[in-house]
Amino acid sequence: MPADSENLAKTVTEVSERVTLLVREEIELAKAEMTEKVSSLARGAAAVAVGAVFGVFAIVFALLTLAWGLNSLFGSVWLGFAVVLVLLVALTAGAGGFAWRKLKVGAPRPQMAIDEARKIRETVAKER
Repeated sequence: MPADSENLAKTVTEVSERVTLLVREEIELAKAEMTEKVSSLARGAAAVAVGAVFGVFAIVFALLTLAWGLNSLFGSVWLGFAVVLVLLVALTAGAGGFAWRKLKVGAPRPQMAIDEARKIRETVAKER
């Protein structure tokens, strides 16, 4: 029987070592996977930032093109820029009004969760 005990102990030790190794390898795999994903997200965020900068410049050039085109159409040096300015002020006011209506609602409240908690509290209070 002592040989069986030794074999059992040896087997348990071996299984334990293999499980430990497996867990370590799984942790390393998870680290590598997360590093790859974070790196990909960082590159994506940088691309969005670069695209946003180019987008802002594109809008500026589009507005300048519109202003100069209107100047050419009206035969005036300043009228096209005035029209673009009025358009931008109107869009700004519209966006500001929209934002004001959406933001004056206040901080979000999980009303359904609050109602459920109140119902649970009332139910528990009735059962006492």
